[in-house]
Amino acid sequence: MAENIPVGSTTAGSIAVAAESTVATRMSAPPSFDVADFPVPHGREEEWRFTPLERLRGLHDGTAAATGEGVRVDVTAPDAVTVETVGRDDTRLGRAGKPVDRVAAQAYTSFEKATVVTVPKEAALSEPVRIAVHGQGGTAFGHLVVELGAFAEAVVVLDHTGDAVLAANVEYVLGDGAKLTVVSVQDWGDKAVHVAQHNALVGRDASFKSVVVTFGGDLVRVHPRVAYAGTGGEAELFGLYFTDAGQHQEHRLLVDHNTPHCTSNVVYKGALQGESAHAVWIGDVLIQAAAEGTDTYEMNRNLVLTDGARVDSVPNLEIETGEIAGAGHASATGRFDDEQLFYLMARGIPETEARRLVVRGFFAELVQQIGLADVEARLIEKIEAELEASV
Repeated sequence: MAENIPVGSTTAGSIAVAAESTVATRMSAPPSFDVADFPVPHGREEEWRFTPLERLRGLHDGTAAATGEGVRVDVTAPDAVTVETVGRDDTRLGRAGKPVDRVAAQAYTSFEKATVVTVPKEAALSEPVRIAVHGQGGTAFGHLVVELGAFAEAVVVLDHTGDAVLAANVEYVLGDGAKLTVVSVQDWGDKAVHVAQHNALVGRDASFKSVVVTFGGDLVRVHPRVAYAGTGGEAELFGLYFTDAGQHQEHRLLVDHNTPHCTSNVVYKGALQGESAHAVWIGDVLIQAAAEGTDTYEMNRNLVLTDGARVDSVPNLEIETGEIAGAGHASATGRFDDEQLFYLMARGIPETEARRLVVRGFFAELVQQIGLADVEARLIEKIEAELEASV
């Protein structure tokens, strides 16, 4: 469907760029909870070189302050789940990982109250935990912790809507043998700015699945990160994004294989349409010297629907040990496959409908990873609405 582009090459014009960097996992400052430990970015830093800083509304330079009503957070959870609002002195905060850039540190030093969702050990939830984050205008800083006890099982839906300027940190802490699926939906209004770091700490023999879905917003930058607290951990990171004219959507991932005999699989797919639509995908996998027996793969695919859109796709793989089970990555960006369109049209399907079928098929495997009928139906409706705008 999509044309393969060798890593390190550039397509004609500004349609897409795929490149590889061996320094993408090297940030400009060490991880820290203190915003003062991070220099104000100027756009030349590795972690900021694709981000239009002027559209961050001051989140990156300290000029942003909490204003207006910010966001409203509503949690709906089964009876077995504990939901708490805590202060920054709660010892459960920060265990999954430290902020790795200035905006994440700004969020950590600026939030007033954090939300902690706890699933007790051995509890297997029959209904998902739903966390609705609704923007009500203004600027806000947030912090969320989702913790699963040993051998617990849960599905969490983190749903962002409305308009706001939001910087937030999200932590997922999985006990040994736990299984967590998280669906994070960024369905913001047109003016929203959302910058978030998601840290997952995966326990021994635990399984973590993340599905990140991004449609709305003026600028959305999500930074999922995974580390392992014991052997046998599994992580699956899936993503789906549809970038419209003028939107900047950026997904930066790091899977840190710091423990032996763990696995990871990363698959992100995006579609773009409209003038100045810009999608950025950075996929970093680090296999440390101690992480023998690692098995990992990452892939990014992008479908460009119109002229004027741009993709930056950068897969990175750093390996510090030769004793691994497997490691690989791939990136491809292209337009519609003319042969597929011809095949469908030759069977009497109009071109407009044929294009829709190709896009639906492109996203189908990722939508099915969600596993919640109502969320899947909503996302299919969003894809249909986006396609209506492109024909």
